[in-house]
Amino acid sequence: MNDSSWGAPPQAGYWGPSEQGPVQGAAPAGPAYDAHNAQQTRPMPIVPDVPAHGGDQDDDRGAARLSGPLFRDDTPSAGSLGTPSQKPQEPMPSPVPQPAPAPQKKSAGRDLGAAIGVGVGLGAVIVASLFVVKAVFVGVIAVAVVVGLWELTSRLEERKGIKAPLVPLAVGGAAMVVSGYVRGAEGAWVAMALTALAVLAWRMTEPPEGYLKDVTAGVFAAFYVPFLATFVAMMLTADDGPRRVLTFLLLTVVSDTGAYAIGWRFGKHKLAPRISPGKTREGLFGAVTFAMVGGALCMQYLIEDGTWWQGLILGFAVAATATLGDLGESMIKRDLGIKDMGTLLPGHGGIMDRLDSLLPTAPVVWLLLVLFVGSG
Repeated sequence: MNDSSWGAPPQAGYWGPSEQGPVQGAAPAGPAYDAHNAQQTRPMPIVPDVPAHGGDQDDDRGAARLSGPLFRDDTPSAGSLGTPSQKPQEPMPSPVPQPAPAPQKKSAGRDLGAAIGVGVGLGAVIVASLFVVKAVFVGVIAVAVVVGLWELTSRLEERKGIKAPLVPLAVGGAAMVVSGYVRGAEGAWVAMALTALAVLAWRMTEPPEGYLKDVTAGVFAAFYVPFLATFVAMMLTADDGPRRVLTFLLLTVVSDTGAYAIGWRFGKHKLAPRISPGKTREGLFGAVTFAMVGGALCMQYLIEDGTWWQGLILGFAVAATATLGDLGESMIKRDLGIKDMGTLLPGHGGIMDRLDSLLPTAPVVWLLLVLFVGSG
C-alpha cells in the first residue's frame, strides 16, 4: 500500500483493520449523506496543518500521522503512520584478532655476490693500470666516460624524448680527459668549451623542435661526466699521482661501505625520503666516520708530507660530496622513472651507477690535496 492511502477518508463499509460494521454516530459515506445527518455526526478533531516531510504534497500524510489510530484498540505498526520503520540495531561482531605479521628480514636489494665479484674485478683492473703505466689509466678513465655518456643520453631519450648528441659528447669527453692530464686545468676548461660548441653545432643538423632542451642536456652531460672525471686525470700528473688517485678511490669506497653497513643495520631516520628512501641519517654518520678514519690512515701512510688531521678533513669532505653525488643521481633517476642507469655491471647497474659518488668527489679531493701537500 502506498503512503497516500493513509491520508484518504475511509470508504463505505470499511472501518479499519477488521470489518465490524458501521459505528453508532458516524455518518455514512456516499450519496446518502445529507445535512440532517451531518448535524448528528461528531466533529473531527482539528489537526494542525504541519507537513511531515516538507512540501505541500505531504500535508495529508502528516495529518494522518498526527491524528493517531482510528480506534483505541488499534496498535500502530512500524512504518504505518508515515514514519520509516526502524529495525533494532544488531550488535557488531567483535573483530577477530589477526596474528601479527612476521618481521621481514632486511634485504640489500641487490645480488651481493655479483656486486662483490664485479667490484673486485674492476678494482684489480684499476690498480693494475694505475701503478703500471699512467697513460693506460687515463685510457680507462676515457672509456668509463664514454660509456657513462652513452648510458645517460640513452636514458634521457628513452624516458624524456631528449636527444642530446652523443657523438660530439663522446669525442669531446675523451679529449677533455686527455687534455686535463696533459695540460692540467687550463686544458680541461678549453676542451669543455669546445665540446659545448660542438654540441650546439651538431644539433643544428636536425629540425629546430626541441633544440633548446637537447643542447641544454648535452652541455649538462658534458660537465657532469667528462669534466668532473678530468680531475682524476689531473691528480695523476703529480709525482705521487697513483697514490693520490688510490686515496681518492679508497675513501669514496669506504664512505659508501660505511653508509651501507651502518644504515642497513641501524638505519631508522630517513635522510632524504623524497629523493632516496633507502638512505638514512645513521648511514650518513657511518659514511662520515668510516671516511674520516680512512682519510687519517691514507694521509698518514700513503700521501707524502701528509698528516692524520688533514686526513680527517679530507675524509669528512669525501663523505659529504659522495653522499651529495649519490643523491644527485638518485634525483635524476627518479625524474626519469628508472632504478638504474644501465645493466652493464651485474649487481651494480650501469657505469653511471658507480660514477655517481666518484664524479663530484674528484674535484674536492684534487683541491684539498693541492692545498695540503701541493700539486707536485
